Amino acid sequence: MDDPVPILLIASTDTASRRTLEDELRRRYGADYEVVVCVDYAHGRAVLEGLRRWKRAVALILGCYGPGDHGGLDFLRRAYGYHPAAKRGVVVTWGDFASAPTVFRALSQGYAEFLVIRPERPRDEEFHGAVTDALDDWHLAQGVGFEAVRLIGEVGVSRTHMLRDSMSRNHIPVGFHPAGSASAQRTLEGLGLQNPALPVLVLEFTAPPVVLENPTDLEIAEAMGVTRPPSPDKVFDVVVVGAGPSGLAAAVYAASEGLSTMVVEAEAVGGQAGTSSLIRNYPGFSRGVSGAHLAYRTFHQAWTLGADFLFLRTVESLREDGTHYAVSVSGGSVVRCRSVVVATGADYRRIGLPQLEDLVGRGVFYGSTVSEAPSMAGKQVCVVGGGNSAGQAVLHLARYAKKVTLLVRGPSLSASMSEYLIAQLAASRNVSVRPGTTIVGARDQDGFLAALKVAGSGEPSGSAGEEIEAAGLFVLIGSSPRTSWLPDTVQRDKAGFLRTGAAWDPGGDEAARSDGPPLALETSLPGVFAIGDVRSGSIKRVATAVGDGATVVSMLHSYLAGKTAAPSISQEGASPGTGS
Repeated sequence: MDDPVPILLIASTDTASRRTLEDELRRRYGADYEVVVCVDYAHGRAVLEGLRRWKRAVALILGCYGPGDHGGLDFLRRAYGYHPAAKRGVVVTWGDFASAPTVFRALSQGYAEFLVIRPERPRDEEFHGAVTDALDDWHLAQGVGFEAVRLIGEVGVSRTHMLRDSMSRNHIPVGFHPAGSASAQRTLEGLGLQNPALPVLVLEFTAPPVVLENPTDLEIAEAMGVTRPPSPDKVFDVVVVGAGPSGLAAAVYAASEGLSTMVVEAEAVGGQAGTSSLIRNYPGFSRGVSGAHLAYRTFHQAWTLGADFLFLRTVESLREDGTHYAVSVSGGSVVRCRSVVVATGADYRRIGLPQLEDLVGRGVFYGSTVSEAPSMAGKQVCVVGGGNSAGQAVLHLARYAKKVTLLVRGPSLSASMSEYLIAQLAASRNVSVRPGTTIVGARDQDGFLAALKVAGSGEPSGSAGEEIEAAGLFVLIGSSPRTSWLPDTVQRDKAGFLRTGAAWDPGGDEAARSDGPPLALETSLPGVFAIGDVRSGSIKRVATAVGDGATVVSMLHSYLAGKTAAPSISQEGASPGTGS
């Protein structure tokens, strides 16, 4: 009990299922987890209540549903209230197709997170693959594991929050030690540091450990040593700007088809999708997949296929370089290439209230639900937004928070959110949805968010509003395209998204398109393509972003094969900005 291991709990009234599951879990996971078996569901609930009182971590809960056991689904639904962070799986028997409609309906309502078929033979790797994926997601959400990087910083400081979020999304095992805590003091004393400039990063995986005081992103990237700028004489076939789903897909297909590929990313792989705790509607993942895992696997795939990456570097401008393009990145580096794929995506829009902007990192967050959710344990939290990202954020936060309120400006969720998410929100007991609601103010306590003032969407902006308790606010509304680093000659729509293909307006750029109309994903500049959320008219779904990434590679081949003239970019329009 000095270092209690996580619990894997099985409950079933069916003796055969109980025995089979116990044997499989003990053989495969018994060395690292404690396997607890309950002979019925009342017993299971009592054990879960005891584990909660003893503050034991429960990683996985399995219940059964089939001809001989109809209580597992209700048990799993109730188990959420005892251990919301635990992964919950319903076990069915092969061939029991009559139970499928009931099980699928329960899954869509959030009774459980995944379905798995009961093993019928030793070493059933399909079963264990499902269990391992669930445990992997659980560990990632808990932030447990070794500390490749140790971060010491002040709670509530924006820079500290940004570093924690970036490390977590990039799959870098990071341990956070609040300034003033005993562990932080021991670390600083061991390093001989007195009153260092916070935050402090200690790269534990180097020999000796590298210590960085209040480092810039560029200093972190150089110290990590994972990716370095290419030599000035290197010319890539394509530079992909942004490592969200579309950019990563483009990198996979481009590298696999022999194109020399460089990907530049300012923050973390996965983009907005990388912050999603569970994507249930991505084809091929019947049990769902976390955005972080999907992004990391795709990044690793592109990397092993030969794509180069530059992380924590911002693209500042695009200009002509003879017959090529030159992409300027932070730190003074320039990457030369024959074509460019813009996959910078979009930022969540800011609410614009000064009271909230002053509290960013101290209770107010844009995205960041995965990394910040554990800190919301036992608190009341609000989420603003009406899309799938907001729905996924609410469900993830509800594992930790006492109550989560979704604030929606519109009259309902049906026009902007997938039905499976709406059903799960309705089935979650600690979730409430308030349509037709906007935030009009906020109140802090000791410098941290304490409450929000909300009003009906139709009420005047000066309305006093109703105050609701909120220790955390997660904003996932709208999108603002990351295109300011591009020259003005790249056509945009009224909202700033990049026009491609048929959306191109020939009236404004005859000279720039002397070679004819652009390809379907090509912008008004020859050889500059736009994919994913940054593209005007795109559908904001991960699958369509990946489709863009795959499709654009065939157009890159066509462009590169027929390239005969240098691009034309007016130097006046090539102003630096913030890119991904």
